[in-house]
Amino acid sequence: MSATPELVRVEDYLWEIPQSGGMRVPARLYAREDMLDCVRRDNSLEQVANVAWLPGIVKYSFAMPDIHQGYGFTIGGVAATDPAGDGVISPGGIGYDINCGVRMLSTDLPLSDVRARRKELLDALFRDIPCGVGSCKAIEKLSRKELARVCREGAAWAVGRDFGTAEDLDCTEENGCMAGAEPEAVGERAFERGAGQMGTLGSGNHFLEIDVVEEIFDPTVAEAFGVRKDGVIIQIHCGSRGFGHQICDDFVKNIMRKAVRKYGIQVPDPELCCAPVNSEEGRQYFAAMAGAANYAWANRQTIMHLTCRALSSVFGGSRESLGIRLIYDVCHNIAKFENHDVDGRVKRLCVHRKGATRAFPAGRPEVPARYRGVGQPVLIPGNMGTASYLLVGMPQAMKETFGSSCHGAGRVMSRHAAINQTRGRRIDREMEKLGILVRAEGRQTLAEEMPSAYKDVDTVVDVVDRAGISRKVARLRPIAVMKG
Repeated sequence: MSATPELVRVEDYLWEIPQSGGMRVPARLYAREDMLDCVRRDNSLEQVANVAWLPGIVKYSFAMPDIHQGYGFTIGGVAATDPAGDGVISPGGIGYDINCGVRMLSTDLPLSDVRARRKELLDALFRDIPCGVGSCKAIEKLSRKELARVCREGAAWAVGRDFGTAEDLDCTEENGCMAGAEPEAVGERAFERGAGQMGTLGSGNHFLEIDVVEEIFDPTVAEAFGVRKDGVIIQIHCGSRGFGHQICDDFVKNIMRKAVRKYGIQVPDPELCCAPVNSEEGRQYFAAMAGAANYAWANRQTIMHLTCRALSSVFGGSRESLGIRLIYDVCHNIAKFENHDVDGRVKRLCVHRKGATRAFPAGRPEVPARYRGVGQPVLIPGNMGTASYLLVGMPQAMKETFGSSCHGAGRVMSRHAAINQTRGRRIDREMEKLGILVRAEGRQTLAEEMPSAYKDVDTVVDVVDRAGISRKVARLRPIAVMKG
């Protein structure tokens, strides 16, 4: 598709690209009208329409309000395919950073103490958690045999090494381990890249952030999540590092591009290369992707352990005495097999979420037992200069978006453009004037991640809240941020 696709208003906050050409279903976008000019600046609308060409796609190709151009799928994209038909699985619908996600912790630390010692705390975190491009050696280098265990066990591998507790697994999506992982499906180069990167943050938009709970919107749900006004919250945002990136690269270049030709699949963009879910290529990709997802959960679990160690070194006491508890860990680059109602029939679908977060409501068996009465925590980081949000999944998401919501603020500016705009500026000093202490491995990262490179997270969250697919629980404001 060449021209920017037409958008037709369906209702407030919901727009549709009508089915045309090779589209098998219409495409839909959640957004406010005043956001559309920004959306049209890149090719993301074209990408949403292109996804609608995928064989076996069900109902719609979706995009969330944090939409921006990605690889194959737009960032903020959701698509479900039916394996019982000719449904496909596409690496472009998951992304290179497989199971990039967010882990949110609550603490009993007094805000006044954290403010007073946040420089010391950032120094300790920087010391214990490697970050930046190619960062490694948070823990010892893992053998291939040990990495195979990580692939199969996920976060439980880390807990087995005393890097956390069984309770952490209860509050992690999929209990921190995706079924179906097969280390045999993973190439040697991925094992080489992943061996030294366990427990590391990486670079780009990955971060570790200290926040304060600024506002509570739903006291009942906030209490269920263990969140209180002025409480100190920690967010960890990272993924599967070089391990997952290499898996995606290997399958795109060596397998999926050939599979499109082999199975006669017609897609308008080669970045949407794919294979039938039930083909050998599709099964092998899912097995490797699940292994990368499990690596990411083990990584965030390990980083949480290192974070607790840094907090203990600064404030004294144990994790228990500091009241550090995992609220939830949610992924936002993944494909999963889930049961959904489609026109009155429950079907097992392959749901792609690329820069989109699962938002299951109360009662779904996938929601941790402690939250099943209120719904799944939905974690939405913003940018380092404004705010992040804690939301809860709503029943409307199951009806409209296969239980999905946005995953963040979403970029409005490329990394290159952001660097150009910040020449001669000191972003760290600008942040300090806002009351936010920032540490990063390099100045370029701060330039790429400057707050104005992102959409207004308040607006993005307002859309999903008003659309009824997830509801605001709490607004968090950053006071200290560690970037790669």
